[in-house]
This record gives sequence, C-alpha cells and structure tokens, in this order.
Amino acid sequence: MIVINARFLTQKITGVQRYALEICKRLPKEIAGEKILFVSPKISDSKVFNPDINLIQIGQFSGQLWEQLDLPIFLKKNKNPLLVNLVGIAPIFYKNKIMALYDLAFKHYPEWFSYKFQKSYNLLIPLSLKNTKTVVTDSFYVKDDIHKTYKIKKSNIHVVYAAPSKIFHQMDLKRENFFLTVSSIDPRKNLKRIIEAFNLIKSDYKLVIVGSKHKTFSGLSLEENLLNERIIFTGYLEDDELIELYNKAEIFIYASLFEGFGIPPLEAQACGCPCIVSNTTSLPEVYADSVEYCDPHSVESIKEKMNYLLNNHPRRVQLKKMGQLNSKRFDWDLSAKKFENIIAEHIL
Repeated sequence: MIVINARFLTQKITGVQRYALEICKRLPKEIAGEKILFVSPKISDSKVFNPDINLIQIGQFSGQLWEQLDLPIFLKKNKNPLLVNLVGIAPIFYKNKIMALYDLAFKHYPEWFSYKFQKSYNLLIPLSLKNTKTVVTDSFYVKDDIHKTYKIKKSNIHVVYAAPSKIFHQMDLKRENFFLTVSSIDPRKNLKRIIEAFNLIKSDYKLVIVGSKHKTFSGLSLEENLLNERIIFTGYLEDDELIELYNKAEIFIYASLFEGFGIPPLEAQACGCPCIVSNTTSLPEVYADSVEYCDPHSVESIKEKMNYLLNNHPRRVQLKKMGQLNSKRFDWDLSAKKFENIIAEHIL
C-alpha cells in the first residue's frame, strides 16, 4: 500500500494545493503492484477530484494535529507503508515517506508569515527533512536552496515541475484595458510596489488584483492614499472566473519577491496574455525569454515595464506567441509520470 496524505483536499486551492491535485489526478491506482490509498481528516466538504479514488477519512483532529497525531497512528497500524506528502510539514518522525517542499521563504523571510506558521515550519521542517527518504521540489532553484540550507544531498532531491492546468486556454474574448495580477494577498507578492508603480502610469487602464488573505501570512499594509477607483480587488475567484479574466486582461504582472516556481504567469500565458515577471529566484528558470522582466524591489523598474508594454502593441503580440510556446514546455502528464517513477523507486 502507498498512502497519499490527502489533507490538501480540505484546503482552499492555491499554488501548492493545485500542484498536489494535478499530480494526484494522474497517478495510477497502483504503482509497482502497491495500491494507492488517499487518507484525509474527517471533513465533509473535502474536494474529491475523482469519485473513483480510494479515499478514507480518519482521526479526531484536523490541520497539523491530524498530520502529526492521527496520521502516524494510522500508518503504524497499517505496517508503516510508504507515505507521499505533497503539502505541508508531513509527520516529522515518520521515516518511510516522500516529502514535497516548494520553497524556503519561511526560512529566509519569516517576517512575511504569521508568527505561528513560521515558527512551526522553521522548527518542524528540518526534522521532517531529516526523517524522509527523498525530497521532491518544483525547480532547480529550490533544489539548490534546500541543498545549501539543510545540507541535503542533491542526489536525494528531485525536481518535478509544475504546469498550467489544461483548463487554462485562450478564448475568443476581447482584450480590455486593465493589468491583472493573481496571487494570495501577502507580503512576498509585492502588491504595494505594484500599486505604487501603477499609480505613476498615466492611462485609462485599471489594475485588477485577484486573491485573498490567508492566516498563514502576516498582515499586508496598504495606505489608503494608494487605493483608488482604478484599483479593483476581486477576492478569491473560482477557476472559470479566473480563466475569463486571463483572457480579457491586456497585460499580466507578477512582481513577486520570492517564488519556488510561480504558476500564475504560466496560466496567463496559456490564455494568451503577455506577462511582466520578476527577475528573481526561480522565475527566470521557468520563464526564460518569454516575458518582460522587472526588478521587484524597484517601483521605477515595475512602472517602466508596465508603461513599455502598455505602449508597445507589437511587443505584446510577440510575448503572447512566446508565452504560449513557453507554457507548453510544462505538462502535468509528464510531471505526474516523473513523480510516479520516484514513488516506484522508493517502495520497500
């Protein structure tokens, strides 16, 4: 038996949950003769992606208590099978596991996160890494970071890229005069500088910001004088609404300060929207020459790139074509197959 820690099915879908869902959708029911079992807390509104999956709900707790208490008890009762942990810390003392870790922002920038989150991650992630068979991450940038920070052998860290879901595609919709950014409302997404840069641009464009706040992150302070009727916060959107916005936006901007991969610009590219992306961390690895790059620490750099694309239609057309080609470099089917092979290699 292979157990998938399916606590992510009880969580709102953001980047890491989408990664877990897309990989799990494509895993076979058996790997190397071992059946796959999804195990989650007892929550009635869990997002089951396939009614045919082998899912059981166990335990008395939820959240991290479930992961550190209920799940290990279940594993011990079932002869300590291989555990695949795609989201979160994983049971820290359980050794027969594969653990996914998408970035180390909590380590390098603890001030971006709630006190509880960053303390628990900085205490428990090193313990969990020490007690894992192998680590999976989403870029070579993060692989190098994990190796340098926690002294994990590079040979024991596997890169499995994310990809845009196939639901993100170009539609026959008229582009409208607005910039779009999609992210959680948290400090690393750099929304304050994006808004400051936008406010320096003289145009009739609007700025649409999609995303919601989460208890994981520290508060984001935006002065009232930065906000105006041209800046629209939509909150969290379901995928069909998001796809429509990607197809209507003239320009997508993602001036994030730190990313392990960064899926939203790929989704925008798949929908034919030209992108401005930060020139830092994993983003140049993922986006190569298919975007305009900005310095996320410089309001002037962000403003210049926004102005440049706003006033350069031929470049927007070029980036649209290059972006769609770039988005096709990443494929969930290929990533899931690679993940399947990693699981097969680590079955006892």
